[in-house]
Amino acid sequence: MNLDIKGLRVLVTAGANGIGLAIARAFAEEGAKVHICDVDTTALAALKTSDPVLTQSVCDVSDRTAVKSLFTDAVKALGGLDVLVNNAGVAGPTAKIEEMNPEDWDRCLEICLTGQFNCARLAVPLLRQSKNASIVNISSAAGRLGFAMRSPYAAAKWGVIGFTKSLSIELGPDNIRVNAILPGLVAGDRQRRVLEAKAQQRGISFAEMERTAFSYTSIKDYVTPQQLADQIVFMCSPRGKTISGQAISICGDTQMLG
Repeated sequence: MNLDIKGLRVLVTAGANGIGLAIARAFAEEGAKVHICDVDTTALAALKTSDPVLTQSVCDVSDRTAVKSLFTDAVKALGGLDVLVNNAGVAGPTAKIEEMNPEDWDRCLEICLTGQFNCARLAVPLLRQSKNASIVNISSAAGRLGFAMRSPYAAAKWGVIGFTKSLSIELGPDNIRVNAILPGLVAGDRQRRVLEAKAQQRGISFAEMERTAFSYTSIKDYVTPQQLADQIVFMCSPRGKTISGQAISICGDTQMLG
């Protein structure tokens, strides 16, 4: 399928690893121009060899000064902006609310929610100049379901849904579409660490925790980063021009988070 996005100008936050890298590569494979940012300088350095087509910046999205520099770099590299993928996020703490370090709560929301605001506010003036403008915010299955002992992460990801829907209404007159993707159990190190932390909290094995997690899904398998990337690239192509204000779950029909 020709998605007709050759030359599309895309910024992907936290694009040096995992989901973000899969998204960046998927756009690049379709001929888009892609700029990424990340806090992982080692991974960014490696990509200069493996993926030299991806231009890059070091940026913590919770730092507004750094985000301003990121957008300066991105516009210089891309010549404008058509797509912002707000992918940056952290897992946050796994703890009972009364035992949680408040600083861990703050940090989770600063990155997972406020970081999306920090990027969107600078992206919108650029997107208004685009003929095919999109914002994609990465939420989570935790953005529609409760998640015991992961309250800051769930709160942030629920907030992403509200942020997405509000922006879709606000920016609709500018023909800027705004959507959220809600991944379920995604294959990779980050998901493993989350399940390991939950297993430790409950005093059970990783295997038992994994079985419990999949007992709440219809499809008993991990979502791959590539599946998420494929959906996002389609939505940001001209074929997705009327998809906006949506919270799209790619989660194997997750009905509960344990």
